[in-house]
Amino acid sequence: MTKPEIRLTDARALRGFAHPLRMTLVGLLRREGPMTATQAAERLDESVPNCSYHLRQLAKYGLAERVEGSDARERPWRATAQVTSWDDTSDDPAMLAAANELHSVILDHYLSRARTHLAQRASEPTEWRAVLGFGDALVHVTSAELTELTRRIEALFAEYDERLTDPSTRPDGSRPVGIIQLLVPTEPPPGTNAADSTADSTAGSTAADTTTADSASTADSGPTADSGSAADATTAGSGSAAGSGPTTEAGR
Repeated sequence: MTKPEIRLTDARALRGFAHPLRMTLVGLLRREGPMTATQAAERLDESVPNCSYHLRQLAKYGLAERVEGSDARERPWRATAQVTSWDDTSDDPAMLAAANELHSVILDHYLSRARTHLAQRASEPTEWRAVLGFGDALVHVTSAELTELTRRIEALFAEYDERLTDPSTRPDGSRPVGIIQLLVPTEPPPGTNAADSTADSTAGSTAADTTTADSASTADSGPTADSGSAADATTAGSGSAAGSGPTTEAGR
């Protein structure tokens, strides 16, 4: 199953999406389906005018659209796609700056979700506390190997895609769980001023922390941290779709 995707191709659109409430609204529409600005405001504890304004901004960038509803006074909004992607390889300074701004908002968004989970963790049933949490692993890979590793991980996620849009396929006791990818090298980029930082690395490969957040690294033993850097490798959420640049299903 291929999830509908919208691709942001200019710096203005990237900056337009780089807003915490807009990202949350997109995620809400993707997760729960069409709703009015009033309904969204109730769900998010926001004002109706604020939600209405930001939904209109999302529509400007093609991320949301109006649909017919039963109440002619206020038409619902829906997300135009399940995934947002963008090019993260451009050398254009404006695109680089806009992409970095978007990454920063995404990171803050997912850190907020992680902190909310921690605040509520004591109320989770034992069987869920055993499998929810944070973990990371350290791997030495080339960029090509990391692309392939990401593709294989996303193939596992894709096995559950049908449940996103068809509630009848969800087994009893299932819950929506955010699995957040963060692929972060443990060393500065090649050619930068980092004394002896690559002394122990294999030529052409990079040591990278790969992290999943909101799901334990090992289902039976709870969260793990292989590299000792769980605090630095917790949440991002723009998980790279192999070969297509960063993507986000923001808010899921």
